[in-house]
Amino acid sequence: MSASRVLEQTLDDILSAIKPSREDQIARNQIIAELQTVVRSMDIFRGAIVEPFGSFVSGLFTKWGDLDISIELPNGLYISSTARERKKLMLSFLQLKLKGRYQRLQFISTARVPIVKFESRSISCDVSIDNLSGQMKSKLFLWIKGIDERFGDMVLLVKEWAKAQEINNSKSGSFNSYSLTLLVIFHFQTCVPAILPPLKDIYLGDITSDLEGVRADVVQRITETCTANIARWKSNRYRLVNQSSLSELLVSFFSKFSDIGRKARDLGICPYTGKWEALRSNTRWLLQTNAIFIEDPFERSENAARTVKASLMMKISEAFETSYRRVSSTYQTEDSLLPGLARPRVLKALGRTPSRAGSSSGNHMRTNRSIVFNAPSSSQVQQQFQNMSLQHRGQSRRNPDLFFDF
Repeated sequence: MSASRVLEQTLDDILSAIKPSREDQIARNQIIAELQTVVRSMDIFRGAIVEPFGSFVSGLFTKWGDLDISIELPNGLYISSTARERKKLMLSFLQLKLKGRYQRLQFISTARVPIVKFESRSISCDVSIDNLSGQMKSKLFLWIKGIDERFGDMVLLVKEWAKAQEINNSKSGSFNSYSLTLLVIFHFQTCVPAILPPLKDIYLGDITSDLEGVRADVVQRITETCTANIARWKSNRYRLVNQSSLSELLVSFFSKFSDIGRKARDLGICPYTGKWEALRSNTRWLLQTNAIFIEDPFERSENAARTVKASLMMKISEAFETSYRRVSSTYQTEDSLLPGLARPRVLKALGRTPSRAGSSSGNHMRTNRSIVFNAPSSSQVQQQFQNMSLQHRGQSRRNPDLFFDF
């Protein structure tokens, strides 16, 4: 079996282990329903509605993924603007009400968005108040996922890989899942031919700043704008279609960011424009002291990667570079690939027994096969993808219909 086929089969196996089942979806819906019952019993939340957001809404969650929930307070027709201190007070009451019901209950009042955390059915849940911004960002990811089915699979694979490499933990100073999703979007924008457009071509503006006024009108306007622009992108008969396989996209992803530590000193990653942008070109970015800048395309004043510590940039760069060498090796087996792409719990689900698998140090499962790396250079890989599929035009056969979860 060819090396590319081995990698493709490995990725299929990982996806089969991490994609949620119907039971996983039902469990999350039950948690939402239970929390709604609790909220309705509290006078301080009278008239409030419990709404999910995050990866559960965008369809980018795994069977072990967290569940993000927003308690939307009644505010008539208008978008609520509850003060931070009042949100903290309300969440403190919620924590008291939930005591004894759930495991690992805690109130994090110092977070940028105050939350109550708890665990139910082995699912970690984060509850915030009036998080319409989070809900809209989630819906935008859902709509982007509808442009090309490879995007959803790629996000799941990249998040799993980052967890295996121990660089998907904002608490420890590495990437949060939101910034990893933006990296995948940026990669799809900068492939040749591009798979996704610059996000300014989907929504020209700052969504978070636009969330003012009558809620129904604002949500409808954003929805209609994004729907029309996505339809325009998909229906362009003259757009070159990228036919890369999922394995080819993963190889080029690792190649593109293999020197991310060096690039991050001078360049920002901007999914809004779909380009690397010089940090010195924007006075707002010059004030940033973060180790890496990934612009939040829906809230452009924010750095989605603000949690990344400079002390971990070397580890992050090594994770990309080592992974690139592994997946582009001429001689590879599923046993040699899996430990660097998935956590031990995934290997166990696939019937494999890991031996200290999952870190960027190069540990592998025990195997009788020798592992030889014979990787092409990054420039060779980039040239390969630039030359790929330029003769093809028309609509991609991979584009499913958009789905609007309203």
